[in-house]
Order: sequence, then structure tokens, then C-alpha cells
Amino acid sequence: MSIPKIPIGEWVEALELWLETNAEPLFDAIKLIIGTTVNGMADLFTYLPPLLVICILTIIAFLIGRYRIAAFTLLGLLLVLNLGYWEHTMETLALVLTASFISIVLGVPLGILCARNNKVQNVVTPVLDFMQTMPAFVYLLPAVAFFSLGVVPGVVASVIFSVPPTIRLTNLGIRQVPTDLVEAADAFGSTPMQKLYKVQLPIAVPTIMAGINQTIMLSLSMVVIASMIGAQGVGADVFKAVTQAKTGVGFEAGLAVVVLAIILDRMTQNLVKNNKKG
Repeated sequence: MSIPKIPIGEWVEALELWLETNAEPLFDAIKLIIGTTVNGMADLFTYLPPLLVICILTIIAFLIGRYRIAAFTLLGLLLVLNLGYWEHTMETLALVLTASFISIVLGVPLGILCARNNKVQNVVTPVLDFMQTMPAFVYLLPAVAFFSLGVVPGVVASVIFSVPPTIRLTNLGIRQVPTDLVEAADAFGSTPMQKLYKVQLPIAVPTIMAGINQTIMLSLSMVVIASMIGAQGVGADVFKAVTQAKTGVGFEAGLAVVVLAIILDRMTQNLVKNNKKG
């Protein structure tokens, strides 16, 4: 006797149809907010003279990580400008920063909630496992269904793919705060919010920043995948080079992504080190 197939796919499609029918105003609002943010940021980055943007980012890199990261930022961005990928790289930066910001805004509070409530953690952890193990391409389907083609579904898919590290490491960082410090705060009559903001979060900042670093890197890794659904940026150049079998063009575009990834990675890593020293 054959066992009937569980119609999971049909259930998912029915849920998708229901959401498309009943939550359209919500999706339109999300699309407007994300689209305006990404396009506005990209317009700002591309409106300013490239050399001015390079100088600003180099100064920021110097303040965060001193000479090495500043030198790499200067030379790397000059290389991107020379190769002709400046505008697309700035579009990619706008997409990554938007996705990372949304991930942080959603991930840090949820991580705090998980740290303060074991029941919430027990519910959220399997969901995070699911989000991290599901192939990234699968996220593109509902994103396109709800938000059409363009940069918005790319950001949404990036958020879903990249938010778990921020949640996990925020939860871990707060749970690793020494018990004696928490007890001392309780002994002095601190409220839960005072204990969180004055004791737990300051100590957990390096771990939280490590999670944010991973989130930024995962957002950047979605750039090429998101280009398949119309997201702008260097990912579109990489995807076009792959479809046309242009190895040289693909390598140049990929190099622009690598430069951006190293700059963001080193900056956030040095923020973690600076917090630990502080």
C-alpha cells in the first residue's frame, strides 16, 4: 500500500495566494520603503564625485582600523573606479547596507528576547536552522511573488538569508554575561531594562558585532543571486558575464565584489576589536 504524499507544496502555494490577496497593502508599503531607501542611498553615492566618496571611506577606514585597512580601501576603490564598476559597486553597497540595517533592526531585539525567554528561544532556534539551511534560491520565489522584480525582492531575500547570525550571536552574547555581574545589578535594585542596557549589552557588544559582521557578509553573498530577479549592482554584471561566458568581464566584476567585501569585513572586525579594547 502506497503512502499518500503530504501536499506541502500545495499548502505553501495556498498560503502564498492568501497573503497576496489579503496583505497586498502591507507588501506595497514595504516595497515603497525599501525601494526608496535603496534608490536614495544609491543616488547619493553615485551623485557625489567618486574621489570624494573614496576619500570619505578611506578616512572612516583609518579611524576604525588605521593604516592597513585605510590603504586597502583607497587602493581597492581606485581599482574599482579604474575598471569602470564604480556606479554598480555603489548600487551594491546601497543594497547591502539596507539589507544589513533591516537585519540588525529585526535581529538584535529578537536575539535579546531569546536571551530573556527560553520558550521564545526554543521556538526561534528551529526557525533559524530552517532559514540557514534552505537553499538561497528558494527565497527568491516568494520574494518575487510578493514584491515583483527589482531591488526590493533582492533586499527581502537577503534579509531572510542573513538575519540568523545576528539573532544567534545577540542571544549568545547576552547569555554569556557573567552571572555575578547580573546578580550584582539585581542586588543594587536595577530594573530589567537598566540591567540590559547598563550591564548585559555593553559586555555582549563584541559578540553582537561578530554576528553583525556575518550578517553583512551573507548579505553581500546574495548580491549575485539577487541579480537573477532584477536587483541592481555588480551582481548583475557577474550574472551577465556567466550567461555570456565572458570570463574576463566576470572576473573584473567579481573583483569589485571582493574589494567591497574585504572593506566591509575588515571595518566591522576592527569595530569588534576596538570594543574589546574599550
